[in-house]
Amino acid sequence: MLIDDVRPTTLSGVKSLASEIRRRRGVKYFTALDLAAKAANCENFRHAQRTLPSGGSVLDRPYVLLTAYWRDRGGKYHVGRETLRIELSKEILDICGKAELKRVRGFEALRMVAADHFIRDMVLDSQEQARKSLCEAQRSLRFMEHTGLQPRPRKWKSYKEAIGKLPYSDHPTEWIEIKTGQMILVDEPYSIAPNSVERAEWAAKHGWDVKKSTWPGMYFPYNCDLYVASDVSNGYNLDHLLATIDAMPKPLVESDWSGESSNSWDTFTSPKAHTPQDLRRARPRGTIFPTATSTSVPYSFSMGTRRRRPKGALGVAGHIEAGSIIKAVMSSGQRPWGVYTRLNTLRSNLEDWMSLEIGPKELEGPEFFDVYYRATASDAPFEKAAATRQGVIDLLLTLKSILQAAYPDSAPLRREIKRVDMAVQLTKKMKL
Repeated sequence: MLIDDVRPTTLSGVKSLASEIRRRRGVKYFTALDLAAKAANCENFRHAQRTLPSGGSVLDRPYVLLTAYWRDRGGKYHVGRETLRIELSKEILDICGKAELKRVRGFEALRMVAADHFIRDMVLDSQEQARKSLCEAQRSLRFMEHTGLQPRPRKWKSYKEAIGKLPYSDHPTEWIEIKTGQMILVDEPYSIAPNSVERAEWAAKHGWDVKKSTWPGMYFPYNCDLYVASDVSNGYNLDHLLATIDAMPKPLVESDWSGESSNSWDTFTSPKAHTPQDLRRARPRGTIFPTATSTSVPYSFSMGTRRRRPKGALGVAGHIEAGSIIKAVMSSGQRPWGVYTRLNTLRSNLEDWMSLEIGPKELEGPEFFDVYYRATASDAPFEKAAATRQGVIDLLLTLKSILQAAYPDSAPLRREIKRVDMAVQLTKKMKL
């Protein structure tokens, strides 16, 4: 066979290829193992041991990889990467949707970069923190996998809005059963027992039941207790859910770390990262030094900075005029609410740009905040113009022209111009 074309997807496949490499090339077996691992898109054999399934097709054995990077500023300024492989009963997006994962503890800061890989963009302050963050995500994932629960959708009101907060609740998360729509509260207070009498009275008053699980929990295992609570006035069987949680395997904590560790910021790529885009996405943004382009510059040149602004400057007079227009339109009764929210974001960003554009001793006092947020005498002509809907539209178009004249066409500018354009459209469509 042409061994250069072989791409093993399992650990047993790597070992078989290594045996063939050793036979054909006459190299030592441990060297052949590393070469075979690289053919499987791994850095070395140890990496393959951590990331590849032992046998069978990788597609038949669902898994997910979680990666976090860290740097320890103390002492010799160590850096590193932690990657945790989690074997699953089904694909992760079959357990919880991509958008819903953003509302799951531990996954809020993780970005999906391949079908089998999530990374944390922010570089953490220590190896312990990196491991802790990945273990937290693993515990949440296991909880969803075993119970079938999903995070409460944003459009659903919290239980607290209807019946008030569970007494002594701490570190709560809200979940739903997809099939029934049953709301489940998971409460994880510290192990100092909360007032059980008040909690029982609250539950009885509202037709709920609150029960303690023997499973050590998701938030802070072995230091916090896990309680489940739900409305049982509709006949819901909370004991069944509790038994499922109690039977779960013990939660993973950083002291039992079983993942792969690297003493460098080598970019980890997963077995399912095939395209150039996959490889580029796998690089954590927190390890990238921002650079200026012909049309935009980063807010700062610190590593991991993502926010950018256009090159050029509006000038103090230009910012004052833009601020007066924005304040006049926002205070006008001739614009819909959607215009207010868009201009509120716009003025916040323009104030940031202004703070980076102005020179020493310019707008050093309270007048800095007058530009975009406080009423001033210079606002009066614009407020008069904003008294009609057409006047609001004309002011917004003027604002757009001011920004386009001062800054070159760039992604940061286009993002703000889009807000102005949408404000114009919303005003035109507003019902009289």
